[in-house]
Amino acid sequence: MRLDGKIAVVTGASRGAGRGIAAVLGERGATVYVTGRSSRDGGSPTGRPETVEDAAEEVTARGGKGIPVRCDHTDDEQVRALFEQVRAESGRLDVLVSNAWGGYEKDVSRQKTWELDPAHLDLMLDAGLRAHMVTVQFAGPLLTETRGGLVVLTTWAVAEDYRKNQNLYYDVVKTAINRMPVGLAEDFAPYGVTALAVSPGWMLTESMREGITEEQAKLTESTEFVGRAVAALAADADPSRHSGTVRTVVELAEDYGFTDLNGRPSSLWWDSYLKGVNLAAVE
Repeated sequence: MRLDGKIAVVTGASRGAGRGIAAVLGERGATVYVTGRSSRDGGSPTGRPETVEDAAEEVTARGGKGIPVRCDHTDDEQVRALFEQVRAESGRLDVLVSNAWGGYEKDVSRQKTWELDPAHLDLMLDAGLRAHMVTVQFAGPLLTETRGGLVVLTTWAVAEDYRKNQNLYYDVVKTAINRMPVGLAEDFAPYGVTALAVSPGWMLTESMREGITEEQAKLTESTEFVGRAVAALAADADPSRHSGTVRTVVELAEDYGFTDLNGRPSSLWWDSYLKGVNLAAVE
């Protein structure tokens, strides 16, 4: 499971899933370029205290090498500059985790279609779907030159039963993201690059800790659970069987035999989500 010598880029990694993924990759010995809009110099657009520098320092403290890069993935030139920096400093790219997302500034819970705010759709399309597209596009040349690499899009495994998704914007945009690995797998196949989407469950992120009860927190996954999924894929000598697919962290945990920090191969919330029980409303 070691990733010594591997070069990774994890976008949207100042907090949340991105930070958890970067930390685990660092723990396995990788060099990780940690990107995000929040930095000590420029502040945070969301007002959160976490920064890319904090996340990069955690990567280094875990045993890897963390390199912070302030990057707004809605700005094409900043994305282009990111991969030019990776090429100049490292000369290769083994793992790309496209995790930046612009949809959680507003509530994504149940709303009728006519109650939705079109500005929320713009956030999801620009900083979500488009950011994924452009990030992979600009990383493509370096990935194909390196060969044998891995592309992971973080996503949500959209349920066929719409009642489990309940927000038309979120449902449609995540469905579009989940289609991306199909085309990416086709394009990257000649270069031995595996491309897939990975869906965590309900994660205990920094902001989540401030808004739920202690009992609710017991139902969640850690952000490092998805990190362990990405690390397992990156360490797999031939992960191509996953290319073009959407995999949940729980499915990958069963496949590769890892668990969350609490020793569980799943979360109570995710188990209940699959059964159609909404434990997110537990008081």
